[in-house]
Amino acid sequence: MSFLLPQLTCKKEVDQAIKTVAEKVLVLRFGRDNDAVCLQLDDILAKTAHDLSKMAVIYLVDVNNVPVYTQYFDISYIPSTVFFFNGQHMKVDYGSPDHTKFVGSFKTKQDFIDLIEVIYRGAMRGKLIVRSPIDPNNIPKYDLLYQGI
Repeated sequence: MSFLLPQLTCKKEVDQAIKTVAEKVLVLRFGRDNDAVCLQLDDILAKTAHDLSKMAVIYLVDVNNVPVYTQYFDISYIPSTVFFFNGQHMKVDYGSPDHTKFVGSFKTKQDFIDLIEVIYRGAMRGKLIVRSPIDPNNIPKYDLLYQGI
């Protein structure tokens, strides 16, 4: 499904997307095109891209192509999804210690749609962090590698 969504292949393209996407949520999916969970997430992103076109722009980023961002966002599990609005990194409280990214795949299309709507509405009000509308049972649980350091 990754062929249905635009891909950013280098740091310069990611920088350009962050700077130029205005008044919409920028969704960056960090992962690999041949990973099974990434393909599952890409399917959800591709199916919702049209419905969310007034609120969001979705790009796929291969973690091997942009090691600077992979390290900056501490992407140790793939897929990881990062959100921006008008060049600002949007944080989401998923009920976990890490608010910077969503790790794993969404269980349903509706979970992703609800999350984008909440981020968009919060960002339009000037908020930099919003509370996740996703049922906590639908959020994958991962142990953070830097925990206890």
